[in-house]
Amino acid sequence: MNRIDSLRKKVDELNEQLLDLLNERAKIALEIGKEKQRIGKPIYDPIREEEILTRLIELNPGPLPNSSLIMIFREIFKACRMLQEQQTDSQLLIKKTKEKEQTTITVKGVTIGGDTPTHIFGPCAIESRTQLEQVAEALVKTGCRLLRGGAYKPRTSPHRFQGLGLEGLQLMKEITEAFGLVSVVEVMDERTLQEALPYIDIIQIGARNMYNYPLLKAIGQIDKPVILKRGLSATIEELKLAAEYILQAGNPNVILCERGIRTYETATRNTLDISAIPVLKNETHLPVIVDISHAAGRKDILLPLARASMAAGADGIMAEVHPNPQFALSDANQQLSLEEFYAFMEGLKE
Repeated sequence: MNRIDSLRKKVDELNEQLLDLLNERAKIALEIGKEKQRIGKPIYDPIREEEILTRLIELNPGPLPNSSLIMIFREIFKACRMLQEQQTDSQLLIKKTKEKEQTTITVKGVTIGGDTPTHIFGPCAIESRTQLEQVAEALVKTGCRLLRGGAYKPRTSPHRFQGLGLEGLQLMKEITEAFGLVSVVEVMDERTLQEALPYIDIIQIGARNMYNYPLLKAIGQIDKPVILKRGLSATIEELKLAAEYILQAGNPNVILCERGIRTYETATRNTLDISAIPVLKNETHLPVIVDISHAAGRKDILLPLARASMAAGADGIMAEVHPNPQFALSDANQQLSLEEFYAFMEGLKE
């Protein structure tokens, strides 16, 4: 054996030792990750990493230069951090697994997330008994069972109609019970949540409240289904983790809602992210619906948006319907009239 072969053999032995040590380090890093997750600490700790590098530089006898040492250990830190993040992701309650491929949610005999699409229609805001009754009658005629309507309205301007509040909740309960429908109403905070609970079947969390973590945790402690809308500029990952807050707090009945995101485009109110539908269906076990009214902000393109959403795998469509949209107290331009609603439903069947 020549000298080169002899030295290479030593290098191979050192490589094997390094491999064992790196894997041992990775195992310990995973244990640290578990403990951090248990106590709620972030995985990434840049201060700790800098302390390690400082000590290694002090101990470095050479000939490896400090710059190379830093580069090598930063890659080791990165690899271990990725393992910790993968470990955390694998434990997410929203994650689709072989054991949990598809959640279905049933309310008053209506199933969301099953083989048959389930659609949700109703006015942007509850304005009167007559208005809500007319929409309820239209839903019954078309076989739709879920009636939406806002009792609390989060408006950009404080001078615009803010909803009927408790009166609206009472009307919703009376009319859904009379027509055999399921109610969907948005809540704004923990106070309105408690006020609304006796009157509604499904809670809705609007786009503005997707980041309201105290509210998400509070909803996790109740036994009613919740529709969680994607935030105005939220990423898909942020929507998933917002849902995780609810599941982690104890409520497994979450329905994700794509409703468009804010972009530079002005042709529509928001930009409907069709790609979010298959991504969410692939990565979570939760039902996914699409609010086409808030995505478009206009009603002339609702049918093609609905067809595209269903083709992408959505479990249902949400859209706004009003007996007299031109007189609506909010979002007049995007609400279907009753005649338009009937035509929309026929078109959706084609």
